[in-house]
Amino acid sequence: MSDIHMQREHTLGLLNARKLVGEWIEQAETRLGMSCSYQQGESSDEISFQRPGVTGTVQITEDRFVLDAELGFLLSAFKDKIESEVARRMDKMLAQAV
Repeated sequence: MSDIHMQREHTLGLLNARKLVGEWIEQAETRLGMSCSYQQGESSDEISFQRPGVTGTVQITEDRFVLDAELGFLLSAFKDKIESEVARRMDKMLAQAV
C-alpha cells in the first residue's frame, strides 16, 4: 500500500501527457535528486522514481496521471506536507499545460 496515492484527470491526450512528463522527469532529477526510469507503452507509460527515503511510480494514460509513493521512515513524519506539496505542484503543472 502507498503512503501517497494521487490521481489527476487531464484532457491532454497521451502524446502531450508524455511531453509534460518529460519536463517533470527533468525537474525531479535535477531539483529533487530523483533517479527516474521511463517505460513507454502503447496506451500507457510508467515512470519509476527513487531516492533515499522515497520510491514510487507515475502511471500516464491519455486522460489520467496516477502517482503512488512509498516514504521511508524519516520522510513518513512529513507525509502530510509532502503530499500537499506534490498535489500543489501536480495541479500547477496541469493548469499550465492547458
